[in-house]
Amino acid sequence: MSQESGSVENVFGIHAVMSLLDRAESEIKCLWVLQGREDQRLARVIALAEKRRLKIKHVERSVLDRMVQGNHQGVIAESVIAVDLDEGDLENVLVNLQTPPFLLILDGVTDPHNLGACLRTADAAGVHAVIAPKDKSAPLNAVARKVACGAAEHVPYIRVTNLARTLRWLKQYGVWLTGTAGEAGKSLYESELTGAVALLMGAEGKGLRRLTAEHCDELVNIPMAGSVSSLNVSVATGVCLFEALRQRRLKALPVAEF
Repeated sequence: MSQESGSVENVFGIHAVMSLLDRAESEIKCLWVLQGREDQRLARVIALAEKRRLKIKHVERSVLDRMVQGNHQGVIAESVIAVDLDEGDLENVLVNLQTPPFLLILDGVTDPHNLGACLRTADAAGVHAVIAPKDKSAPLNAVARKVACGAAEHVPYIRVTNLARTLRWLKQYGVWLTGTAGEAGKSLYESELTGAVALLMGAEGKGLRRLTAEHCDELVNIPMAGSVSSLNVSVATGVCLFEALRQRRLKALPVAEF
């Protein structure tokens, strides 16, 4: 997808801004920095920006506070962010993989804080792409990027027009669809997650939509030992992704010879 098309957005937070600076294709128009702040992490951001010969403005805290809502940590990057990735980009991701696809699908996650947390966990677990419907899903805005701590610049976030159609296409591509549901009779730890797989997570309270659940090859639950009946979607996503990562790494280990 061309970087020529996009919108100007204020990306804030040290991790998110540093990640943008690390990407050669990212276009930062100006870096806004808290005047008089002496911090090693911020100094590294400034040093990299100077190396790239970017425009840097040192301003008072009140200026930064007016530019964004959230903890900017003393730095804001005014950047051109590419438009959303779509179905065509998903196909490009899958075609170029050297290993079985490992995908995360978020169905109805509308809170950008949860999206950012899911992206951060997805990056840590080695997920190849995160997929969500364009309708009723969180945008990849400055808040999500800040919470993602740089993961938003590494894990493709693909918003599709018709999620059900995308799920059918993934099945034809050979991807096994494992959905999570509290009422499922099968445990997450009984599921095989080592091949081409997509984990589907629903929103808090509502869970997966009916049509989404019907497209899944299997539904699994996360066993709960306490008094609470469900987990925050970002926490549940972490549990599921790292169980999949554990299985995938275990399968990749060489078989011992006796």
